[in-house]
Amino acid sequence: MNTDTDPYAESVDPRVHCNRCEAVCCRLTVVLMPDDHVPAWLVHRDARGLETLAKSEEGWCAALDLERMCCSIYEERPGICRKYAMGGPSCRDERSKWRDAHLIPTPVALR
Repeated sequence: MNTDTDPYAESVDPRVHCNRCEAVCCRLTVVLMPDDHVPAWLVHRDARGLETLAKSEEGWCAALDLERMCCSIYEERPGICRKYAMGGPSCRDERSKWRDAHLIPTPVALR
């Protein structure tokens, strides 16, 4: 009997689902690693040579299919995207930051 447990897997909250999210992870910066093979048109290289997934003017990952709200390169997605588990600690943390940032009341200008 294997008594080893995976603490990360145990920390995934199964109540968290992508279909009840603002696709927060699709706005994060994704740094590409040498073994990532994404289409060249999706690669952004900054002045220092750092390669990331390109983003749209609105801040979405350029690989996101905005009509269906899903990854258009899912089978070829970068390693960091593969490791980002739905309901995992990073997912829940980003959702919390996003929610907190959007709960801040917009200041009203008094005339």
